[in-house]
Amino acid sequence: MSQTDKMLSHKEGKVGYLTFNNPERHNAVSLEMWEAASGFLEDFRKDKNIRVVVVTGGLGGTPDDVTRESIAAAFGVAQVEVTDVAARLRERFAGDPEYAARWALLPEGSRPLEIPNGGAPGFAIENVYVLPGLPAEMEAMFETIADEVRDGAPIGTWRRTYRTTESRIVEVLEEVTARHPDVLVGSYPSFAGGVAEVEVVIKSGDPAALAAATAWLEPALASATSS
Repeated sequence: MSQTDKMLSHKEGKVGYLTFNNPERHNAVSLEMWEAASGFLEDFRKDKNIRVVVVTGGLGGTPDDVTRESIAAAFGVAQVEVTDVAARLRERFAGDPEYAARWALLPEGSRPLEIPNGGAPGFAIENVYVLPGLPAEMEAMFETIADEVRDGAPIGTWRRTYRTTESRIVEVLEEVTARHPDVLVGSYPSFAGGVAEVEVVIKSGDPAALAAATAWLEPALASATSS
């Protein structure tokens, strides 16, 4: 696996995975991450064994999310509004339709990926699939492209929700990433009802790697969130 402080990449069979990993800023895409995305995608392109690339962790609807912009820059293309997608977003988010419609500004030449009642659409450009950061939306959207992407063993998932903040567990998440490079680690904060919670998700196509990471992570998170 290759990584910067805020981006992770690894390969499983013929699939390359790139994860935006900036939990302290709710996975907002920084300039460093923007610039790094091109390098990671170029590395995948040069690898003749990689058939598809899946990008997760960053895409969303917040003002500080520039995943669409960074992927467009990586491919050297402009962003264009996908008219029918923008129309559906305006209708679905009638309270602020123009704010939602900007999520339809996708890299030129890409194919939008949508799910019923979803937020920001994902997209596919060449052999790169960009999926939302929210776990429920990411998994639902992945199922729509699973036949295009899946190669070999299915991806296993472990998830738990903790009543805490990301700042309290970020060192644990960084440590599990370093100890277990063959798993993808994601964290997704929420503040429903004024209560801070973080959903932690790890994924891997290697059941043994997932089990080993889970065995280390569960007690580590229990300790971090109980103090």
